Amino acid sequence: MTFSNENYKGILDDRAHGVFNGKVYVKRDSQKIEGYQSNQNLLLSDRARIDAKPELEIYADDVKCSHGTTTGQLDEEAVFALRTRGIDEATARALLTLAFAGEVLEEVKLDVISERVELAVAGKLPERFNLTGLVEAASALNEQD
Repeated sequence: MTFSNENYKGILDDRAHGVFNGKVYVKRDSQKIEGYQSNQNLLLSDRARIDAKPELEIYADDVKCSHGTTTGQLDEEAVFALRTRGIDEATARALLTLAFAGEVLEEVKLDVISERVELAVAGKLPERFNLTGLVEAASALNEQD
């Protein structure tokens, strides 16, 4: 059996324009294949946009395959919930953005790479947030629960 799980996430801000075009291809003689493809996009501005086209091309009959794409903005109720705990709006938005990226970062097996990507994501957030400060804020939030 062959297994593939592709999880692509995009975080777009300002006037960014992203393109996702992915394909799961299963050959005719391939059987017992499991292939999953997910593309999720977070738009941090009204001017950012994404063109997404996930594809399945299957020529076998004993397979489990799925694909999908979502695009949205930060959940304003989640932002509000963080704000009611004393976190300013910009930090709340940054924490939620890092949480969005976190699902992918958890799967990176090399800590040095995961940390580098995490810092890159944090460095692209509004006002160049300090990751250490965000982690401390997240820890304080968890202690309140």
